[in-house]
Amino acid sequence: MNPTIPDLRQLRYFVAVAEEQHFGRAAARLSMTQPPLSQAIRALEETLGVALFARTRRSVELTSVGADLLPEVRRLLASAEALRPLAQSLARGEAGVLALAFVSTADYGLLPLLLRDFGARYPRVRLQLAEATSDVQVEELVAGRIDAGLVIAPVPPRHAAQLAYQPIAREPLVIAMPSALSARLGGPWSDDWHDDPVSLRDLADAPLVVFPRHLAPGFYDTIMDCYGAVGLAPLIGQEAIQMQTIVSLVSAGMGVALVPQSLRHLRRTGVVYRPLVGAVPAIETGLVWRSAEVSPVLAAFIEIVRAHAATVGRPAPEG
Repeated sequence: MNPTIPDLRQLRYFVAVAEEQHFGRAAARLSMTQPPLSQAIRALEETLGVALFARTRRSVELTSVGADLLPEVRRLLASAEALRPLAQSLARGEAGVLALAFVSTADYGLLPLLLRDFGARYPRVRLQLAEATSDVQVEELVAGRIDAGLVIAPVPPRHAAQLAYQPIAREPLVIAMPSALSARLGGPWSDDWHDDPVSLRDLADAPLVVFPRHLAPGFYDTIMDCYGAVGLAPLIGQEAIQMQTIVSLVSAGMGVALVPQSLRHLRRTGVVYRPLVGAVPAIETGLVWRSAEVSPVLAAFIEIVRAHAATVGRPAPEG
C-alpha cells in the first residue's frame, strides 16, 4: 500500500476516537487495546501531515482540521461499505449501464413494452438509448460501441459468426395512405386505423415512400415482394431513413407506404392506416448482441426479451 494514502482501518479508528473523545473508550468500542490505537492515529496524522486531535492527559478533542475532515471521512467510509453490495448487484445484473439501440419501428410497439418490464425489474440499471437503422446498429455492435440492438431481420451474414440473434415478434405490413386517397377507395377521411382492407392494385398509380434498400435490405425486399405478388412494380416516389419521416411524407400527399402494423400508433394528420388484402408478409424484429460479450446487465435484458418473445407465441431458442 502507498504509505502516503490512509487505509480504511485508520479512518475507522479516527471516527471512533472523534466520536468517543477518549482513546480508552474508543479502544473498547473497537475491541482493541489503547496503545495500538494511539499508534494508528499518530500514523494517520503523519500520513496526512496535520494534527487531527488536541491531546491532554485527561481528554482528546478534534482540531479544527480534524473537525472539518470528520464528515468527509464518514462519507468515504460509507462509500467503501457500499462497494460490496454494489459489486454483488453488478454481478447479478441489477445495476450498471446498458447501451441499447433500436429501429424506429420498434418505438411504437415493442420497445416501450420491453423498457417497462425491464425498468420495473431492474430500476437501478441506467439505459443509454439511441435510435438507428439496422445496418448502423450492426456496425456499432461490431465496433463495441453499443451492447445490443433491436433490429429488423435478417442479420447480415458476414457478421453472423460474431453476433447472436433472438427473434421477438412478427407483425404484418399495413398501408399508410393519405386520407383523401383512403376516402376515394371507400374509407374514412378521419386520421386513424380503418379495418377495411385495400388491394395494392388499387394503389398502383400511387408513388411509394420507402426505406433505401442499402439501409434495410430485408425490409425493402419484403415490400417489393408484396408488389411482385400482385404483378406490380412500384413507382418509388421518395426515400427516407426514419419511419416518422416516411409517415410525414404520406401526410403531405407524397405517396403511400407499407409499414409494420404497430406504426398505426404514430398518428399524423392526413394519414389513414389500412390492412392489405390477402396474405401479407410479416416483418420480424429481434434483439442482436455480440455473442462473446454478455455482461450481467445484458443477460438480464435478454431474459426479459426472451420472456416477451414467448408471450407472443415464439419459443425462445436454447443457448
